[in-house]
Amino acid sequence: MTTGNPAAAHFERKHPGWFTAHVFNRLLSGFMRLGVSMLGSRVLEVRGRSSGQPRRTPVNLLTCEGERYLVAPRGETQWVRNLRASGEGRLLLGRRSEPFTAVELSDEQKAPVLRAYLERWKAEVGVFFDGVGPDSSEDELRQAAPKHPVFRLGAGAS
Repeated sequence: MTTGNPAAAHFERKHPGWFTAHVFNRLLSGFMRLGVSMLGSRVLEVRGRSSGQPRRTPVNLLTCEGERYLVAPRGETQWVRNLRASGEGRLLLGRRSEPFTAVELSDEQKAPVLRAYLERWKAEVGVFFDGVGPDSSEDELRQAAPKHPVFRLGAGAS
């Protein structure tokens, strides 16, 4: 068990339900392989920290105030650790591949991004936010921020 890290502790406590893990995520990934995005969904590809091999996972790409973000609703997942280590990845949709660089936001910067993320995907990810939603106060969003890593995406190297 990780101590002192709210995002890691959150990840250890929160797991997707059977339907999400075995049906929804697989269905969503199949659509994205065909080039169909559901509300901005993409496949994130990032290099593994230990293996160096590409690792893929479905994510919700958020556009907020002209910037693009990836939010980790479950906390410190493997994709979060891999993205921190590499600082770059690719977003995949069908045959399209978009490289990007990533900068992790500080907890103080996350509240508006978390609010926008929850406005768009609360029905899908709300269970991971312990009752915090798009209508929560700024203070409640700030308290939730340490549990949910957020990355701002920039243009990738070509």
